[in-house]
Amino acid sequence: MPSAYTPVSSPLRTARVANSVAFALQGFFLAVVLTELPQEKDHFRLTDSLVLVAVVMISLLAAGGSVLAEQLAVRWSSRVAVRIGVGLIAATGLGAALAPNTGVLFVALGGYGIAVGIVDAATNMQAVFIQHGYGKIVLSSFYGAWSAGSILGALFVAGCEKLHVTLAEALATAAVVVLVAGQGFGPRLLGTRQAESEPGEQGRAGILPLRAYVVFGVAMALVFAIDLAVGNWSALYLKDDLASTSATAALALAAYQGASLLTRVTGDLWVRRFGPRAVVRVSALIGAVGLTVVVAAPGPVTALIGFLVAGIGLPVIAPLCFSEVGELTGGRGLDAVIARLNLFNYAGTLVGGGVVGGLADATSRRAGFAIPLLFAVVLIFAARFFHARTGAAPTGATPVADTPI
Repeated sequence: MPSAYTPVSSPLRTARVANSVAFALQGFFLAVVLTELPQEKDHFRLTDSLVLVAVVMISLLAAGGSVLAEQLAVRWSSRVAVRIGVGLIAATGLGAALAPNTGVLFVALGGYGIAVGIVDAATNMQAVFIQHGYGKIVLSSFYGAWSAGSILGALFVAGCEKLHVTLAEALATAAVVVLVAGQGFGPRLLGTRQAESEPGEQGRAGILPLRAYVVFGVAMALVFAIDLAVGNWSALYLKDDLASTSATAALALAAYQGASLLTRVTGDLWVRRFGPRAVVRVSALIGAVGLTVVVAAPGPVTALIGFLVAGIGLPVIAPLCFSEVGELTGGRGLDAVIARLNLFNYAGTLVGGGVVGGLADATSRRAGFAIPLLFAVVLIFAARFFHARTGAAPTGATPVADTPI
């Protein structure tokens, strides 16, 4: 990133706030959906296999949503894509709340998966353009907003459990919050012309080398596999395997996201000081320690501590993958590159939700969490592909002229 000061326009600052809200709403509703899994399982009498099918279905359809986001952004703008995606999250959330049976629930969850993909890709498009405009690392702060929203979502569910609010009432309330806030802040996001007119974006263009796309995509897939394993299975692990209450089980995700909030809020500062490579290496090491505690936990309190420690490290890595790729491209090609890179997100979620869940179903969720632990160890060694200091060229991004994407 350039070290010189770049003037920040008022629309850019406003867009940063609006995009932070969009990230927060995404995290909020996802946390509500995931921490309500034990209640949905009981209410609809779902087997572990059906829960696994739902998780895999959402991940597959989210990948389709990411592709759709590319089309929406290229035709109109990433701002339009964000607003459509947030509105669809609210609509499908209401559908899940009012679902009279398992069939309708799965249709609503399928629509939610598409919405998740649209919002994931489009908010990251906005985030990279905004970072270009600021002329310095700011992308982790958006993920900090996502974590804050996720914490609120997990605490919202825990509170609903304590107050004996029904599953339908909780989902419907959360959906209304997303709809109102999303449509209120959506118009303040950057349109295509605004994004490309920022000083930090001018002159940025080019084709992303295939090697860089694969390297950072795989790293991101590993991070999201861990992230979704925690999100999908932590509550069920505490409740079914460690005999905790539903309210305590919901706190597993809150502990993970609470720690990740601190990491992501301060992550930009650490990256500016030590460089992405050092930050990724240390973060992955801390995450591996936390997941070791989770796998070895004799009870829910120890597991909560493990999820807390894992959250201190791992969640900062995903925004750095987008940041590294964003340094290698820009202009009209950026929306497409971010949407395609985001597909690795869902490759990761399929592993985190599907493979981990499949192993957990065949053995135990304790054994299932050994896979995210292995991924954290791999990320320690993958840190070498990130550049060592701000402003240096990424090691894993050596231009390959004959293999662009």
